[in-house]
Amino acid sequence: MDEATLTERGQISVPAALRKAMNLLPGQRLKFAPVSDHEFRVITQNNAPLGPIAMLGYARKLRAGPARRTSEWMSELREGEAP
Repeated sequence: MDEATLTERGQISVPAALRKAMNLLPGQRLKFAPVSDHEFRVITQNNAPLGPIAMLGYARKLRAGPARRTSEWMSELREGEAP
């Protein structure tokens, strides 16, 4: 039986053998369902990683305020970079 250690922040790492056996991918969501006082079931979500189409409009959410040209936005982001 594989085991993991709970960190101070409440995090665990899923052992590699289990990740491979269950085809778990980075970013994939897991649900924890209590079974008893000392046991829970981990349920994998069949959510595929986000692709490029799913990311459309994401940058717009980050750019709060009036609409600007991309070159203006990039200039603002680059302020303070070493020449």
